[in-house]
Amino acid sequence: MGSGNAGPQNGQSLQHGVGLQTSTGRGGTARRPLDRKTILHEAVRFIDENGRDKLTMRRLGSELGVEAMALYRYVPGREQLLDGVVEVVMKELNDSSGAADTFDSWQEYLQQIAHAVRGMATAHPKIFPLVASRPPAAPWLRPPLRSLQWVESFLEGLDYYGFGKDASVVIYRAFSTFLLGHLLLESAMSLPGTPEMGAEDDIEVYETNDLTAYPRTLELKPQLAREEFDEEFEDALEDLIDRIALSRT
Repeated sequence: MGSGNAGPQNGQSLQHGVGLQTSTGRGGTARRPLDRKTILHEAVRFIDENGRDKLTMRRLGSELGVEAMALYRYVPGREQLLDGVVEVVMKELNDSSGAADTFDSWQEYLQQIAHAVRGMATAHPKIFPLVASRPPAAPWLRPPLRSLQWVESFLEGLDYYGFGKDASVVIYRAFSTFLLGHLLLESAMSLPGTPEMGAEDDIEVYETNDLTAYPRTLELKPQLAREEFDEEFEDALEDLIDRIALSRT
């Protein structure tokens, strides 16, 4: 049908089923292969730099040098794109965590898992809140973690160290609640402008922003303002592991 000179339109070609961008994208790179992995890694980079709220298929396509419609061949929609972003950062986490059978004790295993999660959270503070959200396939999971692969691996690790079903659930809840609570705060505090966040909100309707009305809080400002995330994380993690150990006796 049509002329024998007909071919790919709009500067795009196909090679072995993979779309190639021929227009110039970020950094001036041309003809970069377009596939799901490339799209997801670019989405991670975009969120790290700009935040999740600014991520759209149109903007991501612009970064890759293609029309937004070209992305739908590999990612059906924005929700699936966000799922893929979680996949990428959780793969980084899994690669740095190590398998349960590589550790000498369950305490060492939990220590490594906790530090690996913290490393991921501090590397991707704008993405971590997305990780700490309801997984579409299991919205009943409490506390929520969007990566069911990580949850499954964690529960398998506890089983490897001899924890029963009920104990594994208790530990998962305590461990993930500790991680989410601490790391969501730490991630938020690491973002530029966080201390002033909400300064123009409607909080004045409920209470004054004049600190002289809160003398005890103002008096303790030097202590309250200190960021001691490293020490607090280690202390809380050690306390949690000690509580788990006591429950086994």
